[in-house]
Amino acid sequence: MRLLLIILISWAWWTGLHAQYALHLYVATDGSTAYSSIQDAIDATKAFPAARVTIHIKSGVYQEKVKVHAWNDQLTLKGEDAATTIIRWDDYFDRIDRGRNSTFHTPTLLVQGDNFRAEDLTIENFAGPVGQAIALAVEADRCQVVRCRLLGNQDTLYAAGTNSRQLYQECYIEGTTDFIFGAATALFVKCTIHSKANSFITAASTPAHVPYGFVFSECLLTAAPGIDQVYLGRPWRDFAKTVFLNSEFGAHILPAGWDNWGNTAKERTAYYAEYANTGPGADTHKRAEWSRQLSKRQAKKYQQEKVLQPVRALPVSF
Repeated sequence: MRLLLIILISWAWWTGLHAQYALHLYVATDGSTAYSSIQDAIDATKAFPAARVTIHIKSGVYQEKVKVHAWNDQLTLKGEDAATTIIRWDDYFDRIDRGRNSTFHTPTLLVQGDNFRAEDLTIENFAGPVGQAIALAVEADRCQVVRCRLLGNQDTLYAAGTNSRQLYQECYIEGTTDFIFGAATALFVKCTIHSKANSFITAASTPAHVPYGFVFSECLLTAAPGIDQVYLGRPWRDFAKTVFLNSEFGAHILPAGWDNWGNTAKERTAYYAEYANTGPGADTHKRAEWSRQLSKRQAKKYQQEKVLQPVRALPVSF
């Protein structure tokens, strides 16, 4: 009897706690829900909620610039279907015109809240081939993007944050130059990575103390017709780390595979590696000499639970 009483009291407390704010909000473009704007729904959520808040987004084209603030943690944006639930905007470097860092003001969707999740959405920057124009920027920790399409050209996905961990699963990501870039630890599982130009797929800026950087597992690398000279990556910063495992490479991947961004010193600090990839672009006989081919034993450390474990923090210094 006492146990039952405790359970009832706990349930009442929990129900009362969450009755103060909605855990599910709904957005549609046709006026059938409380919100017609994704940003309006985000702004209506409780700051720092005790439980996950889900915003259900009905099929439609949402032409808006969206921001998930740091206080919007534990937030899910869930679309009906990635092909028909589309968030799009068209900011780009020259339009922003805020100096050398204009790129970072261009995202269609900017995520700064930890424990964010996106499902079944298209996130697009439709500015076209006009320079840096981010579709999705994730600057938070423990974030997941599942069954989404990330569409753009240069700098499509900015995976940021010195100690940030991000998971991209069953996504389609397209672009031209450096279209996956940043300092985060980001694991891409069963994603399609589509090159729209002869250029570079990744531009990691992994900090020296971060062990993994970008990891691609069981991914498919494809290209638009006529595209036949694509590098797997180049180091945006000295200690860039990028690894491809068990993935299928199209013929568009260059024999050298990797580029040093015009700086031979980066060949000694960057970590670029491959393991058990297949397809016409996976032949490693002419790979850049400073890249690596992993052994089976070395490849085991790239299991999901290891890649996404907490990143060792740097000592505090003032």
